[in-house]
Amino acid sequence: MISSIFRKTKPINYIIVLTFLFLLYGVTHFFFFERSYAPQELLIQGLILCVLLFSVFAVNFIVKKNKITETNAFAILFYVLLITLFNEVLVDNNVILCSFFLLLSHRKLISLKSLKNNKFKIFDATLWITIASLFYDWALLYLILVFIAIYMYEPENFRNWLVPLVAIFTVFVISFSILMLVDKVSFFRNHYVFNNSFNMEYFFSWKQGYRNITYILINIVLCIITFIRFNKSGFGKLITIRLIITSFVIGLLVTVLKTTESVFPILITFFPATIFITNYIEIINKPKLKEALLIITVLIPLILLVIRGI
Repeated sequence: MISSIFRKTKPINYIIVLTFLFLLYGVTHFFFFERSYAPQELLIQGLILCVLLFSVFAVNFIVKKNKITETNAFAILFYVLLITLFNEVLVDNNVILCSFFLLLSHRKLISLKSLKNNKFKIFDATLWITIASLFYDWALLYLILVFIAIYMYEPENFRNWLVPLVAIFTVFVISFSILMLVDKVSFFRNHYVFNNSFNMEYFFSWKQGYRNITYILINIVLCIITFIRFNKSGFGKLITIRLIITSFVIGLLVTVLKTTESVFPILITFFPATIFITNYIEIINKPKLKEALLIITVLIPLILLVIRGI
């Protein structure tokens, strides 16, 4: 049943996942974390929710445009299921915004394979990463991904290596100008401290540890399987998966550096994880086995969500 619904990209797929994500967002805020908001705060949360919902469209666009997966809607399904599994990310506005801008940067970096307008794509990707860092300082580590992409696609063009510097300068000049207008110039000094705020006791506690460790180990295995599959698909797709794997590693590093009891950066790893899971599901040829695995992947996050709510 699940396979028949999501094996093709249809409007009903978006209706299902977006409706569920909308409800999950409300339940997480008002039931799990018992938040209350003033009218103006509700408006802000509504805008954050819109960004989150639009992220689902961004994930689907990236995987379909660049043919990272087959023509199905499994990617958006798994993306929302991962959010369900780690629903605490929904109360971290910074990670939702950071993740969204990182998705926009990934869209540009992966599209470098066309070798068209690469300077503009490098500029845009760096721009989005720098904007993402305004929400999480350690997101600047994703600039490594930009330079790796340049090295993989057009290393001989010296100007490509200078474009990221221009994009970074552009963001900080505009940001500094805005901060001067609102008298918040100290933001940069207070924000870009690059402290290691990792809470080991929280991250590996019994309540959190089983999810975190299982998530990381499963994705490492799926990452290897995906790499082997793309290794047989030609050089272009192999470079794409290398970038995605690198993105996952950087995301894990940022997660380790930033995780606390109120900061949940693991959301930024969900896009590459979604690709790993989707590609694994696609290589299963037995319909009954595929359906069984899909049912399990749907039920486990829902069951754990209910358990945490009891």
